[in-house]
Amino acid sequence: MEEISMRSGQSHIRIGKIAGIFGLKGEIVLQHALGTPNLEGLEKIFIKDKSGRLLPWFVAAVRPKNNEETYLKLEDIAVPEKARPLLQKEVWLSEDDFKRYASKSSPISLLGYTVKDGKQVLGTIQEIIEQPHQLLCRITVQGREVFIPLHEESLKKIDHRYKNITVSLPDGLLEVYLG
Repeated sequence: MEEISMRSGQSHIRIGKIAGIFGLKGEIVLQHALGTPNLEGLEKIFIKDKSGRLLPWFVAAVRPKNNEETYLKLEDIAVPEKARPLLQKEVWLSEDDFKRYASKSSPISLLGYTVKDGKQVLGTIQEIIEQPHQLLCRITVQGREVFIPLHEESLKKIDHRYKNITVSLPDGLLEVYLG
């Protein structure tokens, strides 16, 4: 669900999407994976244009809904019709805003952590995919995309201080990806 994109040397992290429009004043419902209802003080979000560039949208007001959704009032959007083109668009935050708002207990906060199988360093988490009974972490190992499951059997330790995750992978899992 989340990935890192570079724009002018600045990192951006995909946190969710615009899931709906609320009310008659063009408020949008931001569905996100930050794990907190409090986005108070958020000044801007980023949405990709048709050419793939991340464009800033300035936030006029924030109202919490729950841990996965927040109401946002964007500048220059005063009616639902102006908000409609934004529906289902992915929403990105600057890396600084991401660090400020992502809950430490939220799976998305594991982006950028190093994954180790025992003592062997495998790679850095580039994306988190949430599934019903586990998380999948996308990393690159020997130039190939690999998905590492994180659940109670494979996850051994999370070290937030040094941003490391230690796993015990099922036999043969890496060979499936690396041939």
